[in-house]
Amino acid sequence: MLELFKLASRMDRIGVAVTRLGLIVVLLWIGGLKVFPYEADGIVPFVANSPTMSFFYADPGGYKAHMNPEGALVPENRSWHQSNRTYEFSYGLGAVIVLYGLLLCLHPWLPQAAALGSFLVVVMSFVTLSFLVTTPECWVPPLGDAHHGFPYLSGRGRLVVKDAIMLGAALVTMADSAKAYLRRRDRLPT
Repeated sequence: MLELFKLASRMDRIGVAVTRLGLIVVLLWIGGLKVFPYEADGIVPFVANSPTMSFFYADPGGYKAHMNPEGALVPENRSWHQSNRTYEFSYGLGAVIVLYGLLLCLHPWLPQAAALGSFLVVVMSFVTLSFLVTTPECWVPPLGDAHHGFPYLSGRGRLVVKDAIMLGAALVTMADSAKAYLRRRDRLPT
């Protein structure tokens, strides 16, 4: 049994590498999906209710009447989202998220850039977690069941709360990249 604990104690480097790879995959995938209308439609409640981001939309208050279920095409709703700037915002957000993922990819060559990318993911995670406070759709609505509101997370709320893991992972990769940069800098001749 002691040998298993010794083996487990040596897994930290592999854990950091898997954590970085996981962040990269999630950032590139989710960021890339932001170019598709269903993904852009899905983030509307978060952006529309955010006091720091709602200004990106032409009509942040009108989204409830124009929500598309995933996989459904409602041309009138799609048209509304186009005039609301839903898709333009999503393209920009997706590009930023992909950029963060690409910065993390630079760890072997430019660990300082990867440390910056991880820091930006930390900031992004705090912004995303703020949606738990600003977005009513994060909580189960009062539709008759006794279990609604806080602490009953809706599907959107469960999506948001997972950013607590992104936050921790980004802190780990930021520290690892910063250490790699400092080690490399200290080895360089002056």
